[in-house]
Amino acid sequence: MTSPVRDHGRSATSPTSPRRTRVRAPELVGRRWVGTGGADLSLADLRGRIVLLDFWTSCCVNCQHVLDELRELEHEFADVLVVVGVHSPKFAHEGTVEAVDAAVLRWDVRHPVLDDPQLVTWQAYAARAWPTLTVIDPEGYVVASMSGEGHAHGLGVLLRELVAEHEAKGTLRRGDQPYVAPPAPDSAFALPTAILALPLSAGGGYLVSDTAHHQLVVLDDDLVTERARIGTGERGLVDGGPEQARLSEPVGLTLLPPDVAARVGWDVAVADSTNHAVRGLRLADLSLVTLAGTGRQLRRREGGGPALEQDLSTPLDTAWFDDQLVIAMAGVHQLWALDPAPAGPAGAIDATGGVVRVLAGTTAEGLRDGAAEQAWFAQTGALETSADGSRLWVLDAETSALRWLERSGDAPADRVVKDVDDDRMANVLPVAGAGYEVGSVVGTGLFEFGVRDGEAAQALLQHPLGMALLPDGSVVVADTYNGALRRYDPLGGDAGEVTTLASGLAEPTALAVELDDDGRAATFVVVESAASRLTRLQVPAAASKLAGEAQRVKRPPTPLAPGPVALRVAFTPPTGQKLDHRWGDPTRLVVSSSPEGLLSAGAGDAEGLSRDLVIDPSALGPGATGVLHVSVQAAACDGDPMTGEVPEFAACHLYQQDWGIPVVLDETGPSELALDLRGA
Repeated sequence: MTSPVRDHGRSATSPTSPRRTRVRAPELVGRRWVGTGGADLSLADLRGRIVLLDFWTSCCVNCQHVLDELRELEHEFADVLVVVGVHSPKFAHEGTVEAVDAAVLRWDVRHPVLDDPQLVTWQAYAARAWPTLTVIDPEGYVVASMSGEGHAHGLGVLLRELVAEHEAKGTLRRGDQPYVAPPAPDSAFALPTAILALPLSAGGGYLVSDTAHHQLVVLDDDLVTERARIGTGERGLVDGGPEQARLSEPVGLTLLPPDVAARVGWDVAVADSTNHAVRGLRLADLSLVTLAGTGRQLRRREGGGPALEQDLSTPLDTAWFDDQLVIAMAGVHQLWALDPAPAGPAGAIDATGGVVRVLAGTTAEGLRDGAAEQAWFAQTGALETSADGSRLWVLDAETSALRWLERSGDAPADRVVKDVDDDRMANVLPVAGAGYEVGSVVGTGLFEFGVRDGEAAQALLQHPLGMALLPDGSVVVADTYNGALRRYDPLGGDAGEVTTLASGLAEPTALAVELDDDGRAATFVVVESAASRLTRLQVPAAASKLAGEAQRVKRPPTPLAPGPVALRVAFTPPTGQKLDHRWGDPTRLVVSSSPEGLLSAGAGDAEGLSRDLVIDPSALGPGATGVLHVSVQAAACDGDPMTGEVPEFAACHLYQQDWGIPVVLDETGPSELALDLRGA
């Protein structure tokens, strides 16, 4: 292990810590500023204030979590802290002006944002991951850098220390924020994300997730006339009728089969993303009830149990499959399942008996097929069940992949019960993912994307977020960052074919298929999220084929020497916390590579913050780039759990991050790779 990182809260001249080199913060350089009223900002303008740089990109679910975590800190330290977002794009589309502006609105970013499409400031601060947080003290020196999410508590401790230190030195300047809110969009919707055709029994028309307005909207077939709005428009987790209920960035919508809806008492499942909850909508009275989630974000690996007692993590969609509600749990890169409670007397909704459990995925981010309990997912954003119910289609945004989940041939007929005493949970808790298999038809990994039609194995998408099924069994993908509708035909060629049905759309995130009298697809209703509109398109008589090139993330590769490489992750708990060793090592590393043969030793999942790797030079050609995938977790608790010296209301905190580090082999390169989960 490398030498420990010193407590960030101590100044370079503190008598209680050795002197260390002070690093002057590099200037903030980018294309333009957003949220400043057109003014440019410099570090000189912010001297005397504490500056927190948040390196983020709009596609990253962990970045979205950090934005939520920072809101309380921004409020508490409003007169001394300036948060500056540095938008550093992963996907090509994210670097466009329009995409950045839409992202700032979508995620309700209320601080200045530096638009950094060429990663100039990203590289100046040696950022390696989304998100990365860097703290600059009032004198303009970098005092802390940390990757990933879960740092809110530690940041609060550090900020209080910096305020006290610099107030005593006379270097702290209080004042107003430089943020200027951009104009609100002039449209009925604010970045809608999902659409659902309603049955004739409910009056027909469509249900739309009006995400940035925190509402659901019932529309007539003309796509303009509003019959109802569900939710007050204020963020919150409140059940009740359409004028009392509250949501927070609702996304995916699923209509239950009629017999299931009659059994459970609600009709539509709503993925209430930043409430970390699944809600049920009853169409008869448009009332909402919480089915799963507590409003808190899941902060541990294990999960499962009574649905209303279990934390969730950014559910983006749901689907009824294999007699269960499958949840796309994007925040932990897994699929979960909800077994809902049956309706009470006279059809009353009783969500208290529902149970949730892990269905597939290890929480490692990436693309790995096989047995569901060993599969990797990457920010799953859309689910659709095939017409015969045998296959669940899965759309992974971060790997730009179209995948599937099916029962395997040796699937158990009944779900497996493990150590269950509560009668309401009997026969519903399985071994995670038992009896399911995962496969992929389009997509190869976290850092390969683009726009290319043809044979499915060679086809490319770019951060797709929605899909729908056609009557012939093919899948239409809302290829969000390519602004296109793409069709996967499983019968095309030997292994399926991808073609393009429409292009030039403004970040399509969902679509509904309208049929003609003969049951054939006639029109699409497309949610163009970035334009905050719904568009009706004719299904083309013939699809086109695009022959674009593969694209990769812009980040410069890290040179490493072939052969033995020492991987070291620096982590020092914030002041007042210690690693909790009561039940073993509270840290964990998961390491893999692309291509898989790049690592001849050191891959896998094990405890600890260090790993000895061996890089195989034959896996990459001259100048070729590979990727090391590193996922880390560390759990620290308030006080000292080992001695029992803990404060009242003590809590434990999970720090985690996934890195995908492009590497190039260089005989003269370093033989150590140092990463900071929370470092100086």
